[in-house]
Amino acid sequence: MNTSAWHGHATRRAVALAGCTALVLTLTAATAQARPGHHHPRDTARQTLPANDGWASHGTGTTGGSDAAPERVYTVTTWAAFKAALAVEGTAPRIIKVKGAVDAVSEGCDAFAAPGYDFDAYLEKYAPETWGLDTDLSAEPDDSPEGLRRASAARQDQAIKANVPANTTIIGVGRDAGIKGASLQIKGVDNVIVRNLTFESPVDCFPQWDPTDGDKGNWNSEYDSAVVYGSTHVWLDHNTFTDGEHPDSAAPTHFGMLYQQHDGQLDIVRGADHVTASWNVFTEHDKTILIGNSDSESTAVGDRGHLKTTFHHNLFKGLVERAPRVRFGQVDVYNNHFVAGEDYAYSFGIGKESQLVAEHNAFTLPDGVSPAKVLKKWSEAPVTAAHNRVNGRGVDLIAVHNAEIPAETLRSGAGWTPTLRTKVLPAWAVPLVVDHGAGAGRLR
Repeated sequence: MNTSAWHGHATRRAVALAGCTALVLTLTAATAQARPGHHHPRDTARQTLPANDGWASHGTGTTGGSDAAPERVYTVTTWAAFKAALAVEGTAPRIIKVKGAVDAVSEGCDAFAAPGYDFDAYLEKYAPETWGLDTDLSAEPDDSPEGLRRASAARQDQAIKANVPANTTIIGVGRDAGIKGASLQIKGVDNVIVRNLTFESPVDCFPQWDPTDGDKGNWNSEYDSAVVYGSTHVWLDHNTFTDGEHPDSAAPTHFGMLYQQHDGQLDIVRGADHVTASWNVFTEHDKTILIGNSDSESTAVGDRGHLKTTFHHNLFKGLVERAPRVRFGQVDVYNNHFVAGEDYAYSFGIGKESQLVAEHNAFTLPDGVSPAKVLKKWSEAPVTAAHNRVNGRGVDLIAVHNAEIPAETLRSGAGWTPTLRTKVLPAWAVPLVVDHGAGAGRLR
């Protein structure tokens, strides 16, 4: 063997590897500068959203509870203490530090059941072979199995929902902080920050059977992990949203239908505006993120011109659909990594009057799953989808969708150009950077 040739080859390979390593380090360093949590030397609980970091930086920006006085900084380890800290009067800035896993349903579903509620009696009463599929249960009296289910559901609703006041920062302490089985309600307020928490999706203990939903009836559930409802300037950063110990795959079937006990992971609805979701992980879920919850004209009046949301550097992994599904809003989705599982339906839902811009994202799809599935047309609306990569190759998502699904042809060009962005990475670098930086426990 020619040893000089071998050494030359080895030298060239070493140089190439060194160059690749240097490039990765450069990308990581550049991203760290742009990444929330890396630009500020002070306490992470007092960090604010950087300028130009998505729609939540628009106008007054998002500062949460960063200016909280010492007496309005709370460290909580239980659900009761968490709700008490939220309930302290006034809208002066507050910081709530969550230590460890806070469980909203530590006593289990039975703790919410109204006296006399019996699930077996419910199944017997409303079985399709006896009740049929033509009449819903809305007229059932309070002492019926459905009435007792409603009463039980109301008790759970009261227990697991937590209303977040204006000018609040909620942040997990360390790597293992989280909120389990709860629904965070960011409703009708301004200026909220939520960071470094693992949210295990709430389980609806008392789903409702609707015989008239579809051809076979369906189970309908409540409770999202977080709801931004009519609120403005909200920053969700470095959180993990997961079904955790209660995946849909473990759910039983009743009346031949999945006993669905999950709703969404994040909903942005009812005129909410100026929201940034960055460096989060959304995983193990079906209907994940909804922006705008209805096509109805009465809802549209409050949603038009609002629902402006940015998603960047998030990891969407093992989801079925809605990442996100959009109505009305100008939504900017860039530098995210989408890793599809075997039950994958779609990522971006193009809904009524939506103006979605999806650029510089990376998609990892299983063998046999076409890039045409990434976009799903629900209504006639324009979309921009450029500079995206699927399984390491550049793909025109609109062109491939229209070629393979001509019955749902999409129009290119959302009609606006995002300007509120941090450093934009090339799509090929996104999996490396996002997979190593997104999610709870990775805030530095």
